[in-house]
Amino acid sequence: MLPLIILIVSVLLIDLYAYKGLRTLWKKPENKATTIFLKSAFWLIPLLLISSVTYLVYFSSDGTQPSVSNGHLYVIAFTMLFYLPKLVFILFHLIEDILFFAESAYSSIAGYFKKANPNTGDSIRRKFLSRTGIVIAVIPFFAVIYGVAIGRFDFQVNHNKVEFATLPAAFDGFRIVHISDLHLGSFHGYKDRVRKAVKIVNSLEPDMIVFTGDLVNNFTAEADVFIDILSQMAAPSGMFSILGNHDYGDYYQWDSEREKARNMEDMFDVKEKIGFRLLMNEWDSLVVDGEKIAVIGVENWGEPPFPQYGDLEKAMKGTENFPFRILLSHDPSHWDAEVIGKTGIELTLAGHTHGAQFGIENSLVRWSPSKLKYPRWGGLYEEAGQLLYVNRGLGYVAFPGRIGMPPEITLIELKAAS
Repeated sequence: MLPLIILIVSVLLIDLYAYKGLRTLWKKPENKATTIFLKSAFWLIPLLLISSVTYLVYFSSDGTQPSVSNGHLYVIAFTMLFYLPKLVFILFHLIEDILFFAESAYSSIAGYFKKANPNTGDSIRRKFLSRTGIVIAVIPFFAVIYGVAIGRFDFQVNHNKVEFATLPAAFDGFRIVHISDLHLGSFHGYKDRVRKAVKIVNSLEPDMIVFTGDLVNNFTAEADVFIDILSQMAAPSGMFSILGNHDYGDYYQWDSEREKARNMEDMFDVKEKIGFRLLMNEWDSLVVDGEKIAVIGVENWGEPPFPQYGDLEKAMKGTENFPFRILLSHDPSHWDAEVIGKTGIELTLAGHTHGAQFGIENSLVRWSPSKLKYPRWGGLYEEAGQLLYVNRGLGYVAFPGRIGMPPEITLIELKAAS
């Protein structure tokens, strides 16, 4: 009950203060019915939110079977749609109130006995900040609408050519399609979108396809209805995969350890049905015209609280004599912690961050909230000749949308230095 009580109190505090701010701007309608309608519409939003959360927590499941219902995703979207703008508005209104009360206090202290009436709100000066807040609050409102309706399915291909002195000549022009973070549980009801992504992958004519983890949100059953679609991906040199932090079932409260273990066994089976060669702290080789490179895959390795199942030393053992090695590691934190300056691995491919599903990327600005936790949050990075590419994710989790951070399919073309 405590989290629900905290939610209710937080929502009501936000709405009460927002309502107070809006009242200073509203001109009371002459029609009483209009007044009732406006007030009812305002308070209907928190009522719907609290009711939805209560239903999802206490009534949507009996707790005995995993569910692929995405009701919680749409509650999150609903919350962001209405409460991000409200938070923007009340920030401006709070500044206005602070300035007003500071001015009143100063006037009193200075001996000005003209009593200001904080409830009039008639002056343009007093209303300016609140009005500005309303205008700016429109931006996140429409941004959320765009992110949910369009952004989350606006698949983008990022083509990168990377050159290496150690790449065997036979692999010059070798095409790798890199995808990550499908989170298939979030795609239930949108099989056509997954089908579209698979068509894009195949249209790039990859020599190899790699998937760097987070096939599902919580449990393997989420992937069942997508196996036939994903198994249509094909590449002559094979498809390789690793596990992400969501693939272990660690975020679901299983009835027993045996049930969780069965879920993991199902994950192995699903990977095989799709056609992935799952690398669990191990490696495999690719051969083109008699020349070889190694593909190494580690289990998830992340900074706490994310699990550290990966064992890079074990995974690399036996690859020392390969002229070129590609590492698949879900979390880009692993690259900084154990790869650069400590191994000779030329290219690492990762995912995990999603670019926070929000950001700005253009010729002038490249920023995402992910940067606060992950210095390498999206795109290509280089340190002393070692390269890391962080895929921004093909799916989505929690917030069912993407704003300025479209779902990504990466094409990496290897080039041998002349």
